[in-house]
Amino acid sequence: MITRIVRLEISEEHVVDFKEFFDRNKAEILSSPGCRSLLLKNEVGHPNVFFTISEWDKEESLNEYRQSQFFREVWPNVKLWFSAKPLAYSLK
Repeated sequence: MITRIVRLEISEEHVVDFKEFFDRNKAEILSSPGCRSLLLKNEVGHPNVFFTISEWDKEESLNEYRQSQFFREVWPNVKLWFSAKPLAYSLK
């Protein structure tokens, strides 16, 4: 099993958009083969900095999700809201 942590810094004017987007799409992500859990956390003192924390059966499952039609359709739209480059970590 692997844990994927992604730090996302969102432009302040899109924080509400991002939260709504996550809430609307969480079930779709969780239904991806191999996805065991998905959380969204907000950094204390920084209302525009978020962390997604997901657990996957194996790295291949995460990679398949990242190549999915869903990911390819939504990621370009979410990227428009970033105020800094995302940081991603995969942990055993």
